[in-house]
Amino acid sequence: MFPERLRALRKGQQLTLEELARAINKDSPTDKEHESTGSQIGNWERGIRTPNYVEIQRLAKFFDVTMDYLTGLTENNTYDLAKLFISDKSLQFNGKDLSSKDRYEIYQLISGYVHGRSNVPHEQGPRTEQGRLDI
Repeated sequence: MFPERLRALRKGQQLTLEELARAINKDSPTDKEHESTGSQIGNWERGIRTPNYVEIQRLAKFFDVTMDYLTGLTENNTYDLAKLFISDKSLQFNGKDLSSKDRYEIYQLISGYVHGRSNVPHEQGPRTEQGRLDI
């Protein structure tokens, strides 16, 4: 499970093995002897080698997932967007950084949408300018 999740997380961020190694080393500095390498990460993804606890911890921190998720002990299918928008993490949309003003505006839009949706009876269905949309 670990190799598949690591590969999916890396490819999801469109990183090469070497780029991930550099990013982890920058994000969680360690001495030169214990730095991650692209070939080492490749071996983890192929299941040839298994990372130690500290390496899994560094990967989980970088990808912002739990160690349990990374190692396959739990599923992580739910993300709280509100927490993400108020976090100190850098957010991007289509490769462009979102400013704090952008983040606030998007948060307000989502909040308004979710709040408004909860007040609309579900049997009415989505609406268009002409009336109810038949689905």
